[in-house]
This record gives sequence, C-alpha cells and structure tokens, in this order.
Amino acid sequence: MKNTLYIDKIVCGDALQILPQLEKHSVDVVLTDPPYFLDKLDDNWDYEKVSKTHHQYTIKSLPAGMKFDRKQGKRFYDWYFTVSQELYRILKPGGFFFSFSSPRLYHRMASAIDDAGFELRDVFIWLYTQNQAKAMSVDHFIRKMNVDDKTKERIRQNLSGWKTPQIKSCFEPIAMAQKPTDGTYLNNMLTYEAGLMNTNIRIGDNMYPANVFSVDNINELIDKTFLLPKPAAKEKGGYNDHKTVKPLAICEYLIALSAFCKDAVILDPFAGSGTTAVAAKKLGKHYIGIDANEKHVAIAEQRLAEQEIKKTR
Repeated sequence: MKNTLYIDKIVCGDALQILPQLEKHSVDVVLTDPPYFLDKLDDNWDYEKVSKTHHQYTIKSLPAGMKFDRKQGKRFYDWYFTVSQELYRILKPGGFFFSFSSPRLYHRMASAIDDAGFELRDVFIWLYTQNQAKAMSVDHFIRKMNVDDKTKERIRQNLSGWKTPQIKSCFEPIAMAQKPTDGTYLNNMLTYEAGLMNTNIRIGDNMYPANVFSVDNINELIDKTFLLPKPAAKEKGGYNDHKTVKPLAICEYLIALSAFCKDAVILDPFAGSGTTAVAAKKLGKHYIGIDANEKHVAIAEQRLAEQEIKKTR
C-alpha cells in the first residue's frame, strides 16, 4: 500500500512539509477545514504562538474589535494555492476535494483551488440557525466625539440599531472540487476507482443527496429534505477543546458520497481534533491526518482509539 508511513495515522507537522512526501495519485478524497490563522498566512508563523488562544484568530469567529483587512484574504489565497497544488498532485484523477470555509473568504479559497487545476463542481451549504451575532454598534465611538451631549444623543438615536456590516452567519460553505478525470468518467472509474458520486446515499427522510444539509431540527420541510443525523452527546469528547469541531455526520456524508474504493484513503491536511479521520474509520476507509498542533493530534488519536473500542464491542 502506498504512503505506508502515514496510513491510518495522525502526523504532527506542517502540512506543506508533509504533503510533498505523499505519493502522486495515492489519495481518493481530501476533506478538510483549513485554518485561518493570521499568524499562518505568511512563511514566518510559529507553531507555539499560533496554538496559544490569545494569538489565535479565526475568520469564522472574529474576536470583538478585530478590524477588517482585505490583505488577509489575499495572503490566504497565496497560501492555500500552494496547499491546493500539492493536493492536486496527491489525489487520484477524478478524486474529490472538499474544503470548509467561511462565507467571507469562500471566494479566495475557491479561486485558489480552481487556479491549482481543480474543477469546481459544486458548493455544499451547511445550514444552521444558532450562531453568535458579531456586529458592533457605534455607540462607543459616538461617546468619544468632540461634540456636546445633546448632539451625541441625537446621533445615537438616529443610528439606533445600525451596526457594523457583520450579519449573523448561519451557513458554512464547503467547496466540492474534483481533479480532472483521465479520459471518460467510466474509464477513470474503472482505472482509478474514483470520479463518480454515490447517489444511493440518502439525506433527510430518505431523500436524494443534496448540496444543502443541516444537523439541527429546523422545521418539517427542511428536516425532511436536508437533515443529517444529529451529533451524539458524547461525539466530540469532554476532553476535546478544539474550537471548530465538525459533526461526524457531515464528514461521513461527504466521504460516503465520494469514496468508492474499498481501501480508499481519506486525507485531512489540517486534521484538528480528527473528525475526518474518525468518520473515515467508521466507514471502513483508511485515513491520513496532519496537524501542526501536538495537543490536537493527541485529541484526534484519543478519539480514534475510542472508535476502535466501539468497533470491537
């Protein structure tokens, strides 16, 4: 088996150093949620600094007062373009690449993937109703204005309810890209066991697979059409303090749709707490996980060990 050094392991290290070691055409599916660390958007970031909470900034959960920076998206594009080039080399022809994003940076992420040679086939939408509103009022700026109190109050009342342009985000986009097939889809499938999607998979009330899904009960119509199984109470693990743990049902859904080969290898170059690897293992597939944070690697390994125990019961 190819990539034997990394198969069914979570590797601690920089993805851009590990990925070049993986063989060409050796992975069936890439499923990942890339980090949006400001410290990591150049070539000089430091593991320890990034892993500390007070240095960690994520685009999908902006700390109060963080300023909007257009250069941030451009730096992210440059970094993810390099990552995507490596993933393009590693994936089999016809292999799928799923990448979570924030709505605000999706265009940069999708452009990086597209420019690396992938075909952008679709975008999945993870729909949810609960999220924290991040918009800020301008009251504190009004209080600092060099005008009399009466004028301040008039301005404050006039702008009541008007806040910074940060609408409550209630969906997460997931790019669905594909490495071009070698010849027809049929020939590619027969040669590489990759390239087609499994429409036997069902969602909601036995519905045809869709590019919208939710893991929360919303209403009867949406639940019937788009609901995936709710995350189990103990799914994440009480020891798991990763900030953006994805529901297993989502990762299982995407893997089941796209991984045909019995011995398929599922790669997550930014493994976090290991949800992609756990999903792959549950479905009987192989996995390779990479993460720069030693603590997250340990959490992922513990979750995988617990999954092994469940399988033997």
